[in-house]
Amino acid sequence: QVQLVESGGGLVQPGGSLKLSCAVSGFALSTSWMYWVRQAPGKGLEWISTISVNSKTAYANSVKGRFTISRDNAKNTLYLQMNSLKPDDTALYYCSRDSGGATRGQGTQVTVSS
Repeated sequence: QVQLVESGGGLVQPGGSLKLSCAVSGFALSTSWMYWVRQAPGKGLEWISTISVNSKTAYANSVKGRFTISRDNAKNTLYLQMNSLKPDDTALYYCSRDSGGATRGQGTQVTVSS
């Protein structure tokens, strides 16, 4: 049974940092491209980052230079380090096996507010 479980969200002030985790099971993380997507209140899903099997990365312009995606295959865990957070980053964050978010987990809420 494939499972993706996100954690690490919370309330943070503008300019702060958070590190999200995504624990996966039921498939081999080491042979999977993985993605982070997010959904802000009242908006659709937005792709924000990709990591390939060889750990090559890509980012949406909205997060480039502030977010870093990484993976630990031994722990079957995907990460998203988020720095210099802005109120516009407020969203439900999901890890997913596809860029459209169809295979995403349950999500973790990130709220950026003073």
